[in-house]
Amino acid sequence: MTIENRNFVVRAAATAGAAAVALTLSLGAASAQDKIYTMKISLPTLNDPSYFFAKSYAAALEKDSGGRIKPEIYPASQLGAIPRQIEGTQFGAIQCAIIPPEFFVGVDERFELMAAPGLVSTMDQGQRLAADPDVLKLMLGLGADKGLHGVALFMNAPSSLISKTPIRHLADFKGKKMRVMASKFQTLPIERLGATPVAMTLGDVVPAIQQGAVDGAVGGIVVWTPMHFQDAAKYVTETGQPAVFVVAEVSKSWYDALPADLQKIVDSDAAAAQAAIGPVASDIVAKARKGWTDSGGELISLPPDEEAELMKTFLATGAEVAKAKPAIEAAYKIVTDAAQRTR
Repeated sequence: MTIENRNFVVRAAATAGAAAVALTLSLGAASAQDKIYTMKISLPTLNDPSYFFAKSYAAALEKDSGGRIKPEIYPASQLGAIPRQIEGTQFGAIQCAIIPPEFFVGVDERFELMAAPGLVSTMDQGQRLAADPDVLKLMLGLGADKGLHGVALFMNAPSSLISKTPIRHLADFKGKKMRVMASKFQTLPIERLGATPVAMTLGDVVPAIQQGAVDGAVGGIVVWTPMHFQDAAKYVTETGQPAVFVVAEVSKSWYDALPADLQKIVDSDAAAAQAAIGPVASDIVAKARKGWTDSGGELISLPPDEEAELMKTFLATGAEVAKAKPAIEAAYKIVTDAAQRTR
């Protein structure tokens, strides 16, 4: 073989090799673009603001990703009790959990901050507080080293107290056993009112009331009405405190495995869904209140002087809980400062 022919063969081989590499890279890129990412979205409730947030978020993700993200919504704890939903999200079996942040206290105790009573007095203020940059930075950053990537925070509803016998006065709390969320910000105020707090997940509340394990439960009318809690109890005392916030947490391992463009969509669509949920949430609360009375339930307000005394107790216990732990106290100041700014 002549030198010219040998050079020609070498050049041809090199060209063919380069073409093969280019083709492989091209196919790899195409494969990444074509890959479908299933996103299981889990939440403990149904037909409340959290559920409508999930539906809005899921629709936006599928549209904006061109179908590369396929969301599946599992409301009403279909994927397990709240602790299982949180664990599943941390380890990637569930890709997104939409749950009140205080249930994440086992991940980071600062998650309970949004359950502090007295932070907000209206739904509108609650949404402004959730959108405050300092609050978002704090709350969405929690759990980053424990498998979680926070994407949204919003107010779900004001709290109320459902009970088998009516609670019309502060004295009616004495001796009662009340279900609360897993937060010292809720347990201590109930104790100060003379009742015994019992932490349990939402799915256990109805049988617990029916069987007498608890006398009532702290939660939201947006849960009591659509989930037919009137089958267990018909009285709801509207304390308004604490506000029930919800955080949307994405599995960090799943998020980190996404292409950069899909990561951006996951974050931006969550922010957009958060920004849009306020009027929807307020409307759901109003309809849930009407639905409760239409179904034979009763809405109760404490006398004005007793409501003022209740708020005094709640505010004092919030500061007391925060002061007991330096990490909580510093974060509590961030949230309460923002609450003042958003009034």
